[in-house]
Amino acid sequence: MTKHWVAPRFGGSEVLEYVDTDVPSPGPGEVTIDVRAAGMNPADTKHTRQGDPSALPIPIGYEVAGIISAVGPDTTIASGGGAVGDEVIAFRVAGGWTEQLTVAAADVFAKPPTLGFPEAANLLLAGSTAADMIRVTRAEGRDTVLVHGASGAVGVSLLQQLRLLGSRVIGTASEHNADTVRRYGAEWVAYGDGLEARVRDLAPSGITVAMDCVGSDEAVDVSLALVADRDRIVTIAAQQRAAADGFPAVGGAQPESKAFRDSVRQRLIDLAGGGDLEVPVARTFPLAEAKEAATVLESQHPGGKLALIP
Repeated sequence: MTKHWVAPRFGGSEVLEYVDTDVPSPGPGEVTIDVRAAGMNPADTKHTRQGDPSALPIPIGYEVAGIISAVGPDTTIASGGGAVGDEVIAFRVAGGWTEQLTVAAADVFAKPPTLGFPEAANLLLAGSTAADMIRVTRAEGRDTVLVHGASGAVGVSLLQQLRLLGSRVIGTASEHNADTVRRYGAEWVAYGDGLEARVRDLAPSGITVAMDCVGSDEAVDVSLALVADRDRIVTIAAQQRAAADGFPAVGGAQPESKAFRDSVRQRLIDLAGGGDLEVPVARTFPLAEAKEAATVLESQHPGGKLALIP
């Protein structure tokens, strides 16, 4: 018996409940993980707001880091090997806001010793989303890229991954977060009235790629005004505008995106383990205080990633 967080009905953080659950022993192709940190993402509570009632109660959390406590018969984790006592990262899972869970070994990877548990637990959802945006826009070193929402979790991962490609990056953020944008190798520009003109002043030769992590009309309108090829604009937050204006929107539920995001997990872990991909963690909370943590998450201004610690 262990504790985990679920949404017994549709809603945001206010509906979450901390309940007992049985953890099944791992079968073939499965391992059990004692969770040391659970990652927190906006998707965790966004996906509990509506859906199929038969899916209730919905277990919360898509990524964790922890220690293997049991291994099923004839089982190897995705990165190879896998034994009791190994430190690991798991994504994508169902019900990561928990003390312990049994998951498919294909979603489990060795955790680099240089990566703390809270950082490891927050690496892959944001990191694979950013990588997917780069894939869709075909961004490369010769591009000048505009990133809307550059100081958020996906934005920060984008800045670092684009820097590794050699791209020039301009990132929008508030003045309060300007140093974060600069820290990860981008040029900061304030969002708000006059954004298009400010970007044109910074990049008189033009913007070739735009990536929207915000979903605001401003972000979309400026992207459309600055980027000639709409196939090189992407959003993760303005699906309706994307459909109406004819540019890509990506999400983890799309089959092509899901397959790609799964395929890049080991590469992202290797980058983080080598110090080339940082996961800034703003704050940790005890697992029992997940509702308070989710309220901070939903404020959209946590200042970095949040993690739950059993």
